[in-house]
Amino acid sequence: MTHQNRQDHQDPYRLGTPRTVPAAHGDAGPDAVSRGDVVRALLWAVVVLSAVANMALSFTGAATPLHLASGVVTVLAAGALVVRRLRGRR
Repeated sequence: MTHQNRQDHQDPYRLGTPRTVPAAHGDAGPDAVSRGDVVRALLWAVVVLSAVANMALSFTGAATPLHLASGVVTVLAAGALVVRRLRGRR
């Protein structure tokens, strides 16, 4: 296959807009971000931010209830990620 023949094919590693267009009645295209991906990204953001907050509270010598609150948020978000992962294996 020569270079001229390959011009008709889209390079899968090329950055740009996809050639496929979503259907008119609201269906997402093949490259659309799913709701699960958004939730997973938000949960990871909560885990990281609450862990950083807990570390900052440790260095500043804040009150114990603040440590506990940020730790609980971290554990709950991490637990939600684990549960989603285990349910996704089924």
